[in-house]
This record gives sequence, C-alpha cells and structure tokens, in this order.
Amino acid sequence: MGDYIVGVQNLVKRFGALAAVDGISFNVAPGEIFGFLGPNGAGKTTTINILCTLSKPTSGQATIDGFDVVRQQSQVRQSIGLVFQDPSLDERLSGLQNLRFHALVYHLPASVREKRIEQMLTMVELWEKRHNEVRTYSGGMKRRLEIARGLLHHPKVLFLDEPTLGLDPQTRNRIWEHILELRRREGTTIFLTTHYMDEAEKADRIAIIDYGKLIAMDTPEGLKRIVGKDIICVKTANDDRAAEEIRLRYGIDAKHDSDGLTFEVSGGEEFLPIFIKEFGTKILSVSLRRPTLDDAFMKLTGREIRQEEVSNELKEMVRQHGRRMRH
Repeated sequence: MGDYIVGVQNLVKRFGALAAVDGISFNVAPGEIFGFLGPNGAGKTTTINILCTLSKPTSGQATIDGFDVVRQQSQVRQSIGLVFQDPSLDERLSGLQNLRFHALVYHLPASVREKRIEQMLTMVELWEKRHNEVRTYSGGMKRRLEIARGLLHHPKVLFLDEPTLGLDPQTRNRIWEHILELRRREGTTIFLTTHYMDEAEKADRIAIIDYGKLIAMDTPEGLKRIVGKDIICVKTANDDRAAEEIRLRYGIDAKHDSDGLTFEVSGGEEFLPIFIKEFGTKILSVSLRRPTLDDAFMKLTGREIRQEEVSNELKEMVRQHGRRMRH
C-alpha cells in the first residue's frame, strides 16, 4: 500500500464517446482529510462511485487500504464508511435499532457489537436518545447518527458526501466538531465532498476535478495562492459602464456577479484610494479582500461550485448492502 490509503492511477471511465473521468491520478494519506471538489458534471460522483465499488472503471486502477476496487470489492466495502448527502436511515426504527441492523450487515461480532454501538452513540451525543424513533430526530441529529453508523465497523476511509447540506450554521459547526474528533480518536481518513468553501478549508489537501480531469491539487492555502492578487468588489450606479471604464483605464476585465463587479489587482491597499478618487462612474460601495478558496475555484473552473445531487446508486448501496456482501 505504501504511504497512502486511497490510490488512484490513470483512472478512466467512459460512457460511449464521453470520458466522464479522464486519466486522473492521486493518493490520499492515512488520517488525511481530503477534499474532492468539482462543479456538476465534472466527474466527481463518477470517481467516488468507482472508489465505493458501485461502478467499474474503463481503465486504470484504484485501491482502498491496498484492496483493488474491481477485484477485491468485499474487502473494499469493509474498509469504507459512507455518509450520504440525502438521509438513508430507516425513520421507523430507533437510533439504536438502525445501528444494530448496520452491525449485522457488516457482520460485527456479537462480543463487541453493543459496546461499539454505545461508543459511537456516545461520541455523537445520541446515547440518551437511542430508543427514540429516528423520525423524531432533528436534521442535525440524523446526520450525527449517520456518521455514527458509517463508523460502526471501524472503516479505514469515511466518505462524506455533503455532510452538512441544509443544516443551520450552529449545527454544521457541531457536526464538524464530531468529524474532527473522530479523526483524532480513530485515525480515520476523511474523503469529503462539499460546496461549502468554509468546510473545504478544513481539508489537509483539496483536489479539483473538472471535465473529467484533475486540474489542481494542493492545500487550501496553496490553492489560494493561485489567485495571487487582491480582490476589489465594487457596486456602482451603472455597472456596465463601470466595467467598461475599468477595462479602458486599468486594462482589467471586471466580472459581474450578484454583488456588482469584482476584479483583481496587485497591492490592493495602495490601489483602492486612488481608484475611489479618480473613478468616473458613481461608486455606491467598494471593498477589498484577500483571495479565498472560492476565488481559486472560480479561477480554475470559471464557475461557482454548485450542489451536486448524490448518486441514487450510493443510496441504494445501504439498502442492498447486506445482500451484496453475502455474494
């Protein structure tokens, strides 16, 4: 296995003439939080489906914990945990019953089953609610239960697909406290997809995929350095005229967005006072900020990251997993 726990080499997945995944390679180290980002249609979900044994690659190789995702699917499935974007719990059962069912599916020995369930429910602060039906849980409680379920069988790699989508900021922060704690206590490798850039900042490294190709991979700070310059955001009385003035006066193409115009400059603190003094179009508001991860994503892909629907295959995996494991 070497010094990595997820290995991807020259991975290709074709659907007819379309290369959904086009020769990507990357490794993930044990215990790493690895962010995997990309807009809709970029090849992100296809790659994850291959890593989770739900789809076979056209060519190339991928391994999880040293096991080949095509030839050793049972071992791979034992090595991974999954937390889906959409809920996949049985809401008619209690939290305890959901975890007991999952333990049986993964053939967790009876001698350790109940102790492990108690450990996981305690870690996500749901032990006192274990006998309550899941339908009575809040959204944050359900997500915490799904994390506990995904960790029950001691997976080496936990796949988190939009783990806090739709949750309020306070609950999102609490979920992340649990995720970071489990990484510390269990040494679990986290393979994360998200369109919340503040969550992506928590990753040790981020890979960005677009049009099936891996276009960048670095730490969050390393990706921000791709932008390099400071960001000026300005709202004017006539943004179209202002964009033309910026182009003619400074040789810069400003971009329109929901907040007005944005453009990049070097030495923003020195540039801004001069800009305000000499600009001809009436300025309604102006601000200066340092590059963010979202700016890097926009620069690399030319578009904002958007929510991607979770594959129906991933949701079906939980429902059918027991049957498939026996085969």
